Amino acid sequence: MTKNSSLFPCGRVANMLSRREWLCRAGAGAGMLGLANLMAEQNLLGAAPAETPSAPVTSLAPRPGHFPAKVKSVIWLFMEGAPSAVDMFDRKPELDKRDGDTTDIQAFFGNPGPLMKSPFSFKQYGESGQWVCNQYTNVAKHVDKMAFIKSCYSESNDHVPAIYQINSGLPRPGFPTAGAWVTYGLGSENQNLPGYVVLGNTQGAKGGPHNWGAGFLPSTFQGTLFRSQGAPVLNLNRQPQITKQDQVAQLDLMAKLNDEHMRRHTRDAEFANRMQSFELAFRMQKEATEVVDLSRETKETQQLYGIDQPRSKSYGSKCLMARRLVESGVRFVQVYSDGEWDAHDNLEENHTHHCAATDVPVAGLLSDLEQRGLLDSTLVIWGGEFGRMPISQNGKGRDHNPKGFMQWMAGAGIKGGVSYGETDEIGYEAVENPVSVNDLHATILHLLGLDHERLTYFHNGRSYRLTDVAGKVIQEILA
Repeated sequence: MTKNSSLFPCGRVANMLSRREWLCRAGAGAGMLGLANLMAEQNLLGAAPAETPSAPVTSLAPRPGHFPAKVKSVIWLFMEGAPSAVDMFDRKPELDKRDGDTTDIQAFFGNPGPLMKSPFSFKQYGESGQWVCNQYTNVAKHVDKMAFIKSCYSESNDHVPAIYQINSGLPRPGFPTAGAWVTYGLGSENQNLPGYVVLGNTQGAKGGPHNWGAGFLPSTFQGTLFRSQGAPVLNLNRQPQITKQDQVAQLDLMAKLNDEHMRRHTRDAEFANRMQSFELAFRMQKEATEVVDLSRETKETQQLYGIDQPRSKSYGSKCLMARRLVESGVRFVQVYSDGEWDAHDNLEENHTHHCAATDVPVAGLLSDLEQRGLLDSTLVIWGGEFGRMPISQNGKGRDHNPKGFMQWMAGAGIKGGVSYGETDEIGYEAVENPVSVNDLHATILHLLGLDHERLTYFHNGRSYRLTDVAGKVIQEILA
């Protein structure tokens, strides 16, 4: 067969096609055409995929949402390990009265005890009169900016699937996370930084990188893990023996080779994603280092975030970095707390420690965003993967509770000083206006100008979305 054969009209020879590609274009392709025809005749193809972004799906270029919105960026303060609502923001007088009473509530991990009142005292704050415990007095000054969602529930009582669900909507790994969906839908304002950044914790998040993965979405939209000290991304900077000129020359050569590969393999979307990742890494070398350089901030600003205090230095640094990231145009930032609010043995000791580590930083973040005018365009979310039981465990602790927990939101598009939903009188189960994880995600997307039913991705024969086949926007907390 000659290179001018009609099978290769462009002069390509057979060995330029891989075996897999040849089968796809020939036998498998013909088979798929036949299958499509048979399915169409039997009305099995279903409706066309729902609306997806008009820009290329591998692009981080900014694009409009489905409707105008005030929120441009999100800072999610993720309190891994599950803080207890009844010990922080959801005072339950009946729990105080019934302290020591036995119930039929069972602990998930053994050693259930009687009902246990909170070890902390509460006080009302702001014009809204929101109750806050005496360990979160700095955050308490901002309650009139917050909407408290007190009737959340989820599916799993185990940390890993619960964290997967709060991040991706499903209690198992492999699905796109909220940050990936948001950047897929809206892109990002800064092409020299990732659109989705995760500021991790000291112990490593349970469940690992699945918690900020892109799942079946293009890898362009997965979260990038930043460190709070030193180089923000490992292996980001070039080796000292390689000059910038040499690096540019290498990248130019790689670009030519990659372009040639893409001309021959036009459907290799994952390869295009990797190309974009390398190009982004090169652009990040300067800007990412500058963003995490907190020495550029004034002493007063660093004190506002508690960076001058050992107990709050780590989380304060991450909160300040989050502000710098959204100020630089990053779309979605998730800030993991250090350690875990996992108070099985001694709730008072555990929560006192974590409140001390996060109270000043979180309050400082809200104050700083407001002073800079960024709270008008930024949504701040606070909460964990589930809540904690009203009964005691191991004497002074509390076990996991997915039946009733709390999140709060503040900032752009939020009606401040309101509460939505309730758990029962002892804080065990959501009974008034229950809010699922799908509802939380639908509300977050709505605030960003995205319709959760229209933001979809066609995969494995159907259109997927962050909220799966459920979810409703919590209209009552919207400004």
